[in-house]
Amino acid sequence: MGYDEPGRSTTAEPSSGVPATGPEHPLDDRAAEEHGRDRIAVHVCWELVLLVALVVVTLLLWQRDADALRGAALRALAVAVVAYGLLTLAAGVSLRTAAVNLAVGPVAVAAALHFAEQGDRGVVGAAVPALAVAALGGLAVGLVVVVFHVPGWAATLAGAAGVIVYIERRTAPVLVQGEYDPRHSAWYLLAGFAAAAVLGGLFGAIRSIRRLVGRFRPVADPARRRGVGAAVIAVGGLVGSTVLATLAGILLAANGAGPVAPGSGLDWTVLAVGIATLAGTSVYGRRGGVFGTLLAVGLTVVFLAWADARGWTFSRWAVGGVVLGLGLVVTRLIESAGRPATGDVTELAPPHDGSLSGGWSLPQPAPVENWPPAMPTQAVEPPAQWEGPRWESGPGRWDTTDR
Repeated sequence: MGYDEPGRSTTAEPSSGVPATGPEHPLDDRAAEEHGRDRIAVHVCWELVLLVALVVVTLLLWQRDADALRGAALRALAVAVVAYGLLTLAAGVSLRTAAVNLAVGPVAVAAALHFAEQGDRGVVGAAVPALAVAALGGLAVGLVVVVFHVPGWAATLAGAAGVIVYIERRTAPVLVQGEYDPRHSAWYLLAGFAAAAVLGGLFGAIRSIRRLVGRFRPVADPARRRGVGAAVIAVGGLVGSTVLATLAGILLAANGAGPVAPGSGLDWTVLAVGIATLAGTSVYGRRGGVFGTLLAVGLTVVFLAWADARGWTFSRWAVGGVVLGLGLVVTRLIESAGRPATGDVTELAPPHDGSLSGGWSLPQPAPVENWPPAMPTQAVEPPAQWEGPRWESGPGRWDTTDR
């Protein structure tokens, strides 16, 4: 769960038996960490289940409304997959770094409103200021998280409240200005999202990267600091998730058929976190799959399209709550079946200097030739010269000698 760094100094072990760690230890609870390689097979099996479900729902949509999978409707569906996918990536990135960003939904709604008002300035003119503000806001919240070492969900919930204040300044839906239509480049957008999701999952499956990204995940006392490296990763995750949520909001506004309605956006947060956990990303951080995000997003969007074709109307709160409930079950599954095997102790071997990375130290073995004999040596009777005049009652021997 933490990233092992070589050459870490150790301190003495107190008499209580608890390993002592000095202030130079960024991970002073390393003894509680899991050692070994995470098992990926559970992610593969779950992603196969998601793939089968996606195929089934797509066939149901095809039977109900084949036109939804043709022409302009299909391009609009592809853009919707990208928009939902970016929002899910925003939640998933923050989940992987163990500092979940609950402000992704309000940020997406605020970005959609901003783009609707400023879209006549062009995509670059409207998007660049929004992305800059999002990056600075994510950085500010990230610094609060790592400096005060508070849970990410609490700090980002406070940030979400500030974003909602910005949203509530509008009391009526806002018509989208400008002529930007993402449906013209739907397949390029879909290919870019798919590449980002899959490549991110592949890099996250590498053992060292997986542990580095999830280093902020607590392993013992959650109030203990996890070091400078973990802090940098957590801040980067919050900045990246806020920027991705902004891009998602812009696409949602540009792809929508009507005006953008102001709202809290927390329903989008529930849906995004739910899809991310359904994809196989653990709510505890660190663990996640490879193709799960792409498959879970596609399954959700196609299901909503199928429900719309049947005339069913679902609240986003209801869909998000159901998806999140299923995602929590998936988290329990991958945390139980994805942790390292109990017999894998490859990381427990001490370094060459005789010290363990968790602050324990082992004494160096003495050479064999210096070991004491098995049986103690018998005491030798003191020689006669030790019986000096001090212990005799008569005259000493030197008085009897002839001078």
